[in-house]
Amino acid sequence: MANLSSEEDGPLVHQQSFQVEMNEGPLSKLVVAILMALLFMYINSIMFHTVLSKPVFRELPRYILFAHMLCNDTILLMTASVLYVLSLNFQKLPRAVCAPIMLVASAGVRISALNLGFMSLERYVAICFPLRHSEMASKKMAAALIATMWILGCISPVIDILHPLIRKPASFGKPMFCTHQAFFIAPWQVAVFEGIQGFYFVAVTFMIIFTYVSVMVAARSASADKDSARKAQRTVLLHFGQLVLCLNSLLYVTIERAMAMASSSHLFMDLRYMNYLFILLLPRCLSPLVYGLRDNAVRPLFLYYVRCGYRKVKPSVTVH
Repeated sequence: MANLSSEEDGPLVHQQSFQVEMNEGPLSKLVVAILMALLFMYINSIMFHTVLSKPVFRELPRYILFAHMLCNDTILLMTASVLYVLSLNFQKLPRAVCAPIMLVASAGVRISALNLGFMSLERYVAICFPLRHSEMASKKMAAALIATMWILGCISPVIDILHPLIRKPASFGKPMFCTHQAFFIAPWQVAVFEGIQGFYFVAVTFMIIFTYVSVMVAARSASADKDSARKAQRTVLLHFGQLVLCLNSLLYVTIERAMAMASSSHLFMDLRYMNYLFILLLPRCLSPLVYGLRDNAVRPLFLYYVRCGYRKVKPSVTVH
């Protein structure tokens, strides 16, 4: 974890261990990273519009949760890009400005994992309890799950914001490096942060493994819809892969700190750049590719909107 200190502007965390000279090399890397983030945000936005374009999608919890995941991932891409540019330029922000940015970014990572777990449970209900699916997985239930995700995801960052706000309110008007670790002013905050992180991902991992095993058992049942069960198995397995990438996102800070301590400044910035691209950006771009484009009802509509309506299609909105 970042070194704890009693300084009012917070501890100097590893992201600011090296200041970057913005010559041609770092600038070109920054441009590539920003363009990639913009591309993924564009794809996610089109997929989000696609899911909201048909009333049938807006009524089914499967697509409601998917639309929420797209929205959350897009917000994460925006905040991650802003924080990356700020840290690369050694830029400080007032703590009061950094607090809401950090809240959204930190909560969003946890919400991504919870969203994957709840989507897997929805597939479990659809395959294992098909006659009760409409009752157990309703539009109201999806709204309740989304509210639960945001409440659970915000617990840790809210605690970390409120504690320095109560202890040192004057510090919220002073500039600081905008990182979650800069809000840690007491050792117990580190323990709470790591405990909550571990609990969420152990719980979601258990949900996905339980779902996969249950769907696999149901697929072997004589009365099961074999094709639907196989598709659900593949979907849950892909969710597990996404969960692993989300877990890597949580390890992003730890990986950077290890690189900062073990590398020279130039090597650190190169490794940090790859860390940012493949651990923070990559998981955010997989949602429409893994889930949306595999859906026979969503894919034709998505391609239609990508082409700006140039080539007419007759998409099927029949969903199971």
